Amino acid sequence: MYDSSMFLNTLTPKFYVALTGTSSLISGLILIFEWWYFKKYGTSFIEQVSLNHISPLLCGSDSNETTTTSNTTSTSTNTTQQQTIADCKLWRNPLNLFRGSEYQRFQWATNKDPLTYYDMNLSAQDHQTFFTCEADAGKAEYEIMQMAWRERNPQARIKAAHEALEKNTECVPALILLAEEETTTILESEKLFKQAYKIVEGNYKKPLSSQHLTPLQESVHRRDNNLVVYIKRRLAMCARKLGKIKEAIKLMKDLLKEFPVMNFNIHENLIECLLEAQMYSEVQTLLAKYDDISLPKSATICYTAALLKARAVADKFSPDIASKRGLSTAEMTAVEAIHRAVEFNPHVPKYLLEMKSLILPPEHVLKRGDSEALAYSFFHINHWKRVEGALNLLHCTWEGTFRMIPYPLEKGHLFYPYPTCTEATDRELLPTFHEVSVYPKKELPFFILFTAGLCSFTALLALLTHQYPEPMGVVVRTMLSWLYLPLSYILEKLEAILPANLLHQLSRI
Repeated sequence: MYDSSMFLNTLTPKFYVALTGTSSLISGLILIFEWWYFKKYGTSFIEQVSLNHISPLLCGSDSNETTTTSNTTSTSTNTTQQQTIADCKLWRNPLNLFRGSEYQRFQWATNKDPLTYYDMNLSAQDHQTFFTCEADAGKAEYEIMQMAWRERNPQARIKAAHEALEKNTECVPALILLAEEETTTILESEKLFKQAYKIVEGNYKKPLSSQHLTPLQESVHRRDNNLVVYIKRRLAMCARKLGKIKEAIKLMKDLLKEFPVMNFNIHENLIECLLEAQMYSEVQTLLAKYDDISLPKSATICYTAALLKARAVADKFSPDIASKRGLSTAEMTAVEAIHRAVEFNPHVPKYLLEMKSLILPPEHVLKRGDSEALAYSFFHINHWKRVEGALNLLHCTWEGTFRMIPYPLEKGHLFYPYPTCTEATDRELLPTFHEVSVYPKKELPFFILFTAGLCSFTALLALLTHQYPEPMGVVVRTMLSWLYLPLSYILEKLEAILPANLLHQLSRI
């Protein structure tokens, strides 16, 4: 004990300066190396070594799910990775709700607007584009409807639609507006849509008897074509909401058959209906057609493919067993499908796992954005719940996606880089009371933050010791003496029970 105290008293301020400077230099070099390794590989070197080499020795584990899945998925490539970042194109929500019988009920119950003006204005532009044509110029009822779509007040739009019907009882766009916004039940909407469909179907079939159409006749035919597709689709959605699943499926299949070119993502409506009917083999057939490399992807396509693959293994999946024996081929396929879906839209899992509250989806969605995640989860969460173990498999594996995507995350792995404009666009589409989900950023590993803190702390100590060597020496000696006191107290207590030779050896230590 005497030797230790003598040693502490002989240390000069220069020693403390050299000690703190050296430790600061070493921690700084470690920080630089850790940062370089993280920028290149997206993980901490110390963390990787501890997980892959030290942890298995301590825990006796021979396999690691993350390592296994990363090795297999690294072989999967997609030519779309070569594409540039796509513009934030907005798509009409294939499963958008009815304003009067659904959105309006929410507004009555909560006194909150479920739709933003930006979203409704996009719908107005859609209606003006698809439900009017050059031949309508000069017709009072269609000019009224042109103004009706742009009205912000729902009552003003409804009033204008009634005025258009007074001038022409067969004004189909006016019937559509009333079916969407004035009716308060799906049954009432279905009745008006059937009335509109009867009118437009007759108009649509008339020009077909003539082989040569004038430009005006072509525009009218194109307008009527759009109306037929829109109304028939909404009738199918009415049937789906009223529980008439077989009728809804038939209507959607007829649409895909009659209008294969301009289906407006009707296959997504059909997928949802087939899942509700638990016709999984037909869903798989439909996915084989639309989940093609040349066709645009969507959350519905990617997550439905993942659900079908998870369905084969989810009921028997156990993370503990998988971590010990590794993943089977079928489990690997399911995990890869989940990783693919999560990379396409990383916002969906939190809604499916109920880690974040759902709201009514908007009328337009941004692919790979929070708006698309809401629209998909709102209608498909029950399909995931129906498959035993599917949500458990999703919960255990979805976060592994971010360890596989090259850093920075925006580079992408299976898809083209994630658009940077999604957050701003989603804030325009989604109501203010909803917290917009932001693309998960890879956080700095703990060891980099720890090393940075250690480097800063030792650098500060080195600076203080250099500027004030004498006071810092006193501080260090005081702190060491605090550590020394408990040890001396313990040795005093041991003098009564330990032999003298053993006590002498302890004091020398």
